[in-house]
Amino acid sequence: MAEVESSKIKLETWLLAGFIAAILLSSTVIIATSANKDTVYSAYITDEETNLQYQQISTMRSSLGEGGKDYVVANTMSTPMLVNDWREPHRTMLIIAAPEKPFDSAEADAIYDFVTEKGGKVIIASNSTNAQTVADKFDVKYWDAPAIDPDRYYEVADVKTDESYPDDKRKLWAVAGVNKVWPDQFEARPYCSDSDLQDSEKYDDCALPVLFHRPTGIQVLEDDSNRNVKILAHTSGSAFIASVDEDANTKGNPKLGKNNTGLIIRMDYPNINVIDQVKGVKEGEVDVTGSIVFVSDHSVFANHLWDRADADVTGKQQCDSGDYADRPCWDSLLVSDTGTSEWNGNEDYFVTLIRDMMEHDNSEISTVITSENSNFYIVFDESRHVTSAVSSPFTEAIGAIVMLTSDTLLKWLIVLNLMALLSIAIMVVPEKENWRHVFDLTRFRERPNKVDPNQYLQRVRESMMAKVRQFNDLTRDEMARKTPGEIQSMVKDPRLIELLYSQQRSYSNEELRQLLQQIRRWGK
Repeated sequence: MAEVESSKIKLETWLLAGFIAAILLSSTVIIATSANKDTVYSAYITDEETNLQYQQISTMRSSLGEGGKDYVVANTMSTPMLVNDWREPHRTMLIIAAPEKPFDSAEADAIYDFVTEKGGKVIIASNSTNAQTVADKFDVKYWDAPAIDPDRYYEVADVKTDESYPDDKRKLWAVAGVNKVWPDQFEARPYCSDSDLQDSEKYDDCALPVLFHRPTGIQVLEDDSNRNVKILAHTSGSAFIASVDEDANTKGNPKLGKNNTGLIIRMDYPNINVIDQVKGVKEGEVDVTGSIVFVSDHSVFANHLWDRADADVTGKQQCDSGDYADRPCWDSLLVSDTGTSEWNGNEDYFVTLIRDMMEHDNSEISTVITSENSNFYIVFDESRHVTSAVSSPFTEAIGAIVMLTSDTLLKWLIVLNLMALLSIAIMVVPEKENWRHVFDLTRFRERPNKVDPNQYLQRVRESMMAKVRQFNDLTRDEMARKTPGEIQSMVKDPRLIELLYSQQRSYSNEELRQLLQQIRRWGK
């Protein structure tokens, strides 16, 4: 007996030690990989040192949230796989900026369904292939090298000395419409004034300059009749991808400006049916449009390009600078009634784009909803960023839990591991005495509390309906929606159908016992 007890304690001790060791090892690895790495492009970091703060997107969050445009702003820390569980997904936008970790297939599928089935809105801004898994679902290709445009790059100067920095042909500018594409890339477009940005009919026909820090190229690979594809921002015809070097004549450097390539690509999926509040303060079916925008550079949202004040402090030069004397600036593609076409930060363009993607102009939805930004939601994805060594184990653990309960393959892996642990636990638990439990629905009189004989028939019918529901793997709500004809087609047995639907037929207790036996055999 002493040997048995000793073996039990030893096995349980090993299990506990292994569990603790696994936790310590995983935490150590996570902390080691995230050590000495600063979090950038976060919507919630506001207290970093100056240069690092310019690389956050906290100003964007402030301008969209309370005190700005008054959208309801939130974040997801674990995984964007949860998007389809959010309330009113057709009035929700997911913003993914600078994904530092690639998406997996399950997350990409969830984002695709969010847009194409739930009418959700998504903006993905990246200059690397970390966004490629999601882009593949929409037939979009990201290049993994910077774009260079000798004709459309902006100037940056030292604000203290007023001296221009060396030309950087990777810092591109483009002129983009919110919902309109000009076939001729050299055609002059109306400049969106402040008043134009408040009217959807006006901002649909005008354009704004957008500045990029280090964009790559993106390309639509296949056309799809079920969606509307618009390449909102282009490079010039002389642009190329610096895959090999920065020489435009190098064979391995792809050319941009054709074959559905661009810097900002918008895809709309119309005619998605959802439930929302309609006129008359009631719920009803409405048609919405799922939208996704791919941006070739995450820096378009960064504080130093989003906010005009931060842009001026960091030396971004307007078109009136003498540095543009030998090449065109964005004002060459814009016509303004006031004679000025200044870039006021990327805020004007993307705030307008977000408004246009949302359902503000959907006439089927009640104006009680569409007229207030507080009825719309913007969610920043913080799960793709490298976090601090202290918080990283927590966020990784939360992400792992969500993955294990959402991905089919991983779900079965964890179930099998739990079964293995359960088997080990059973081995160390003392064997209990044999026992058995007998429960027989046919023995009415042997129950502690006798059933009212008047309820015998109703209880037998309920037993039959319960077995039909379980046999067909239906929920109670799904079963309640089935018509008598559908239920009869599932039952098929004439005698049991008579039991369920004949109101004139009466049964003796002996007949009910026979029917219960038949119910037990049904479906086998």
